[in-house]
Parts: sequence; C-alpha cells; structure tokens
Amino acid sequence: MDEVDRNIINTLQNGFPVCAAPYHQVAGQLGLTELELIARLKALLDNGTLTRFGPLYNAEQMGGALTLAAVKTPADRFDEVTKIINSFPEVAHNYARDHALNMWFVLATETPRQILQTLAAIEQQTGLTVYNMPKIKEYFVNLKLEA
Repeated sequence: MDEVDRNIINTLQNGFPVCAAPYHQVAGQLGLTELELIARLKALLDNGTLTRFGPLYNAEQMGGALTLAAVKTPADRFDEVTKIINSFPEVAHNYARDHALNMWFVLATETPRQILQTLAAIEQQTGLTVYNMPKIKEYFVNLKLEA
C-alpha cells in the first residue's frame, strides 16, 4: 500500500458524498481521476487490504438489531459448524478465534426479537451453546494510516 492508497482510505473513513458523481468528487479531493480512484479501490479489495467498501447502516435506528455471538466449536466439527452458521442470512460475518470460544459471528436482524430466534435456531442446528454478547455501549474507533 502506497501513500495514495493510505490517503484514499483515510479520506473515505470521513464519509462518502451522496451526490450524482461521488467518485468524481472524492477523486478531485485526492488529486486523482475518477477512474484512478475506482481502480485503486478495486485493487485494495482484490488484494485483501480492504475486505469491504460500502455504507454502514445503524440497524438499531432503523428498528433492527445487531449482536455479537460466539460458540465453542470442536475442532473436528469446525467446518461443519461454520457452514451451518453461515447458512443463516442474518449472519453478517463469521471468524475463527484462538480462544475457548473459537467461532465468533455477528447477527443482523430486522427486529430485536429475531436475534433470539436466530440464536435458538443456530443452537438447535449445531447442538452447541451460543453465547450472545449484545452491545452495551457503542464506541467508534477511527483508524488513520500514516502517510
């Protein structure tokens, strides 16, 4: 990642314009052409530097719900349990951890009630206890890359 890529990431963390030509507007701020900006974003996504580029919605303000959950998955069932959990459309992402609770995932649902229903369904299908860790307080951590 070069200085231009770091500048793109730092700039886009402050917001993305809602207008007729948002890439053009951001590219102008960065001293790039629109095509250069799009190509660099694609490269950052393709090489795994960025895993996602898109809006973040506050599900709770829209009536939905989010929670972090974890399970203690036996090593010999890890792939099987991953497949089961990832089959739920409510699972936003799922990742392995080096911890007794070795599989963590985020649920996003349309209503708070659906969180508990989905967790119960995951428990039923996996045969494992799911630990629900709802957010108590929200913190915003802003990552800025040194240029």
